[in-house]
Amino acid sequence: MLNLRYRRTGVALSAALTAVLALGSCEGSSRSQESARLTVSAAVSLKESLQEIAGLYHRQQPQVSITYNFAGSGTLQRQIEQGAPVDIFASASPREMDALQAKNLVLVETRRNIATNEVVLIVPQDSQTVSGFGDLTAPRVKRIALGEPASVPAGRYAKETLVSLGLWDQIQPKLVFAQDVRQVLDFVAAGNADAGLVYRSDTQITDRARVVAAAPESSHSPIVYPAAVLKASRHPDQAKQFVEFLAGPEAQAALARHGFVRTAD
Repeated sequence: MLNLRYRRTGVALSAALTAVLALGSCEGSSRSQESARLTVSAAVSLKESLQEIAGLYHRQQPQVSITYNFAGSGTLQRQIEQGAPVDIFASASPREMDALQAKNLVLVETRRNIATNEVVLIVPQDSQTVSGFGDLTAPRVKRIALGEPASVPAGRYAKETLVSLGLWDQIQPKLVFAQDVRQVLDFVAAGNADAGLVYRSDTQITDRARVVAAAPESSHSPIVYPAAVLKASRHPDQAKQFVEFLAGPEAQAALARHGFVRTAD
């Protein structure tokens, strides 16, 4: 009888210990799946693709919500430098990310290149004024829109292209500078500019402008979109998971649907 009592006591203790360990495991799993609201500051050219990706991600991680702040990459860089509460930065060029990294504001190990793009010359849908870059010097072309080169990556790539093609100095009086690449698209689509330089992905969101030429790849720096978690993030683990998702196959397919090209990281 005594041995039986000991065996029963041992079984009870073992069961209690198993329950405690299971509870601890569940709590650990729960902690790893904590809810979080991530703020992502992203280049405006990524707007439609990232909005779709947020929906895709929510299906996998319903406890994580994504809030976007879209603007020109240079504007977003300055906001982050001034202390804006941001978890993830996605830029339209490496320069802005490099600047934040140099100031020790980025978790370097989380940085990923998520896409590439292409510079194209666009005109209003029904316009016959411009058929290629060479026409930009013609007297009939009065206004040419591009992003402000000092703060808008698309504008910087546009300037590099125009300099490479020997057109920059000739068309200076015609240039109209915009605060971001989407404003360039709006200028041209509304007929307020005879031509403009934007990313190819931007042209997919309107039928009021059309592409007449693509910039030679050698005429500008490689157009690479990096994304990374910021050191100030309040949810670094969840933010890192989202950046990894951006570089993964499901998000890459969404980016491709919006005109982007995957880049080798």
